[in-house]
Amino acid sequence: MTRYDLAGRTVALTGSTGGLGIALANALRERGANLALLDLDAEAAQAQAEKLGGDTVARGWGVDVRDLAALQTATDEAAAHFGRLDVAVAGAGIDTMAPLATIDPAAYERVIDINLNGVWRTFRAALPHVEAQRGYLLAISSMAAFVHSPLQVSYTASKAGVWAMCDSLRLEVRHLGVGVGSAHPTFFRTPMMDDVTADPAGHTLWGGNSKGLWNMVPLEKVIAGIVRGIELRADRVVVPRSLTLTANAPGLFRPILERVGFRSQTVRRALNLASASGWHDPAVHERHQAGSR
Repeated sequence: MTRYDLAGRTVALTGSTGGLGIALANALRERGANLALLDLDAEAAQAQAEKLGGDTVARGWGVDVRDLAALQTATDEAAAHFGRLDVAVAGAGIDTMAPLATIDPAAYERVIDINLNGVWRTFRAALPHVEAQRGYLLAISSMAAFVHSPLQVSYTASKAGVWAMCDSLRLEVRHLGVGVGSAHPTFFRTPMMDDVTADPAGHTLWGGNSKGLWNMVPLEKVIAGIVRGIELRADRVVVPRSLTLTANAPGLFRPILERVGFRSQTVRRALNLASASGWHDPAVHERHQAGSR
């Protein structure tokens, strides 16, 4: 397959100042891409742009992915500023750790609105510009699209929805020369995952993500896989690739994973520890309203 050379192309990235966003922006810039950095924190996004080389190669915009008009304005300005917009990466995302029966409805709806509706808004705003370049749209989903854990009804629903959205959209735009992909990494270290492992319910459920089924993979491996996926205009990116079979056959492996990975006694303990707001720590709760990983 011909490599999609990123040098000189413009990539828009939402959630740019989160743990995943920073690492991905650095890797894309190393390959010569110009970057439109979209984040809820405008000052942080602009400071990030300055570190990456300044206005000619990177520029920041303050954007809430819950605001379609703001996304449209930002993508329009980015395309005008750089002369083109080739790739859009919908990377903004948050999480919660709470069961359906007790989760604060606002916390549930916030996850869906950022993780799922935010992808739709990002793609909707970027598509006219990406179509003009016969470019590529990528959404950051998760292995949670295939492996559905307890205490994460909003997160797993949003990530499975993103996977389905990308599959549907691909059929709509393939005749236009536009590629659409979804990325599905397993656990990896970011500030968001630090919040999960520090939360009493999350730590109980996954054992700190230090070994076994739920062991984390290095962030560098996730970034390499995502960049490779963009360069291949891949339909699906699974990190690590050893989990590809699991991703391709969720119906076959899910009962086994649920039986081995989520034992009833462990789930009951995690349920008793969960906070209705989604997080025990108020500072963590506040952080996850911002949409940065």
